[in-house]
Amino acid sequence: MASYSTNEIKNGAKLLIDGEPCTVVNNEFVKPGKGQAFNRIKVKFYRSGRILEKTYKSGDSIEVADVMELDMEYSYTDGEFWHFMKTDGSFEQLGADANAIAEAKDWLKEQEVYTIVLFNGAILSVTPPNFIELQVTQTDPGVKGDTAQGGSKPATLATGAVVNVPLFIEEGEFLRIDTRSREYVSRAKQ
Repeated sequence: MASYSTNEIKNGAKLLIDGEPCTVVNNEFVKPGKGQAFNRIKVKFYRSGRILEKTYKSGDSIEVADVMELDMEYSYTDGEFWHFMKTDGSFEQLGADANAIAEAKDWLKEQEVYTIVLFNGAILSVTPPNFIELQVTQTDPGVKGDTAQGGSKPATLATGAVVNVPLFIEEGEFLRIDTRSREYVSRAKQ
């Protein structure tokens, strides 16, 4: 297997620690006044989602995880698995379990392209696009004059996600939402 030296590791690198694939969240090089330099590496495990901080001596090597990132289109769910199709023209489909889509569940929209992380042919995680356009299915009517500074109200989107939107938004409108912060960005043209 390939391996990285501690001085080659960058944020976002995919490593194999204790047989589990993970991604580097933070890599800090520490050179104390006395003693050997070391790297303090913070990693996030794909399967469990837990974050672990490990310390390695400078020059140690760490195994590289054989992880692939692909763009795949969400197709459907059968209740147990969420199915994604490759966009390379092969039409091959893979199923993701509930753990893999945990962070993206509120943003799953048919025929939308997502970033999929594969390890040994199984989907580890699903990352939604930064911005997604969804329809408002339920929101309270905004009454003119309710606030002096233009307030907000909760709105339920077609995927079941609830976000705060300005008072002028009505049911049936399409909105552009930032999936990273769960914030309303603008109205979408449909």
